[in-house]
Amino acid sequence: QVRLAESGGGLVQPGDSLTLSCAVSGSDIYAMGWWRQAPGKAREFVAWIPTGRRPPVSFIPNRKTTRQIDYSDSVKGRFTVSRDSAKNTVYLQMNSMKPEDTADYYCGVTSDSSDHRLDSEYTTWGPGTQVTVSS
Repeated sequence: QVRLAESGGGLVQPGDSLTLSCAVSGSDIYAMGWWRQAPGKAREFVAWIPTGRRPPVSFIPNRKTTRQIDYSDSVKGRFTVSRDSAKNTVYLQMNSMKPEDTADYYCGVTSDSSDHRLDSEYTTWGPGTQVTVSS
């Protein structure tokens, strides 16, 4: 079974940058999502990156997925998700951070065809890493 391990969390000031890593066990490449959960709030979708594999000929972009990198509106333009396939690691580069970015951040495994903005579509989660944005 695949295992995930997030790292890179910490305390930063507003406007700072931080990069989170999600190391994936084994060599299989998965579509991955980043989510976060602030104290007292529900888990929130942050970003998603597909495997990059060519979709089947029959694939038509639909409501669930275009098989393209996706961000929530709250982080679009500030956060960047990327992958190093050689290291089987997914990153979340966070720039211009705000106090409302404070949360525990989790990476999760899903599929290219999943409705990746639903947490029920994820099969495996890491233990999370804490991010605090405060002056």
